[in-house]
Amino acid sequence: MRYTKNGDITTIILSAPYTVGWVGIGFSRNSSMVGSSAMVGWINKHGHTKIKQFYLKGKKQSEVIAGKGELPLNTVSPAVATNGAEIYLAFQLKTEIPYGKQPILLAFSTKTPQNHHLSNHDDRTSIIFDFSSVAGPQDPASDGLIQMRRNHGIVGIIGWGLILPVGAIVARYLRHKDPLWFYLHSVIQFVGFAFTLGTVLLGIQLYNNMHAHIPAHRGIGIFVLVLTILQILAFFLRPNKDSKYRNLWNLYHSWSGRMALFFASLNIVLGMQAAGAGSDWKIGYGFLVSIIIIAIVVLEVLAYLKRSEKRSLHASFQMDSVPDPSFPNNFSKVSNVPIQAQAGYGI
Repeated sequence: MRYTKNGDITTIILSAPYTVGWVGIGFSRNSSMVGSSAMVGWINKHGHTKIKQFYLKGKKQSEVIAGKGELPLNTVSPAVATNGAEIYLAFQLKTEIPYGKQPILLAFSTKTPQNHHLSNHDDRTSIIFDFSSVAGPQDPASDGLIQMRRNHGIVGIIGWGLILPVGAIVARYLRHKDPLWFYLHSVIQFVGFAFTLGTVLLGIQLYNNMHAHIPAHRGIGIFVLVLTILQILAFFLRPNKDSKYRNLWNLYHSWSGRMALFFASLNIVLGMQAAGAGSDWKIGYGFLVSIIIIAIVVLEVLAYLKRSEKRSLHASFQMDSVPDPSFPNNFSKVSNVPIQAQAGYGI
């Protein structure tokens, strides 16, 4: 929360992580919800921003009265705006007696208000905010969540967007360097798996602290994690080369790996959209994906040319021809014997 003061006008701006539902800030006399007045903002199902004052007469839903309250709002209309996964509530209070240390209530819900009826909050907290300071202090908890979200994105891009694709490239295009390719592939993929676990752990912490409702990003992340774990288990359950199941294992391992990389890259894009990532994030990840695609295309062309060269060598190779067997020399001598003699040859 930030604020500015200009005479008897106090401008307050509240920012919070947001996906759906409502976000509210209440002003209380004794840190209690009952008897307080709150400004609540949300985005309805049509995408329109809404902000309204509510008087919290009691704890029942019927006692939360829309359009009422004791906040001395200025003539400037309150406003709501969003930026990516952040929502901003802005309003002005006009008071002849400036605020000092004021009990503030902060709450949110993942359910959108229907006909201006607020659902019960999913979580709430109360703080003492000092409006007498020269400038509004920054919320260290909010800064920590922003840094955690940034770390979640960085670790995910490094693990799923860089390390694991490089390991897959090694397995496909360095097979002629046996057994070096196998050791490189195994080490790289285990390191990438460690990064994926870190990404998931940071995501769980973010969900527990922000309660961000991003079902697509969360569901795909769980799906990719399961595929990654199955890939690790497949390493330990790898059959011998002469096993009749080895071909089936190769098909499973290669195609499930490709599927995991595809959905991981898709989930990175969804995560950046949900977090409202800036252009530097999008350009950076786009550059990384472009480099990987170019490397794959070049290596695939080289591998195709090498296979074509081997096929042409096999086709042009011919074995030495065996000369036709010659008739015996005495056959010509026999042919010169008179017919009468030949006829009596067997007598």
